[in-house]
Amino acid sequence: MLRVIAGSLKGRRLKTVPGDTTRPITDRVKESLFDILGNDVVDSTWWDVFSGTGAIGIEAISRGARFATLSDLNRLPIETIQVNVESCGISSKVQIIKADAFHLLTRTHDKTYDFIYIAPPQYLNMWEKAMVSLDRNPELLKLSGDAIVQIHPVEYKELQLQNFEEYDQRKYGSTLLIFYKPKEG
Repeated sequence: MLRVIAGSLKGRRLKTVPGDTTRPITDRVKESLFDILGNDVVDSTWWDVFSGTGAIGIEAISRGARFATLSDLNRLPIETIQVNVESCGISSKVQIIKADAFHLLTRTHDKTYDFIYIAPPQYLNMWEKAMVSLDRNPELLKLSGDAIVQIHPVEYKELQLQNFEEYDQRKYGSTLLIFYKPKEG
């Protein structure tokens, strides 16, 4: 069962995407992620690039984030996100975009984000491509912001990025969270 685990929407059940095309984040990893970020979530802006169910953005809103962009390429995840956002009553705080993540990462946006969450389909090096794309368009992330990648630990490799540096990793069983921040100077 997918649910919101804390904040104003605590306990709300979220619909999952039919089939096995997405891998929803576990409560343990989600709770750990938001514990790490702590009060930085309050009044923040989020972009969940490969959103799936919308669970990360919805959790962020529940914990006090001001706004979340939830994007996915496929129809079923977008429909699931729409149902979850509407059932939580947070439509005014969420932008849903059906588009290719790599195209979105190369565009200029009217927003910059405090957090960009990248949890693409596994074992396809999509996380690496997404981080390289973000590295070419660093203005998407605020200077005080974080890009967070969720992958299986076997996918990890150190990236040579011009505008971002890895500053932390956390492993939870078969999930690895990698934290990047803009380079200073």
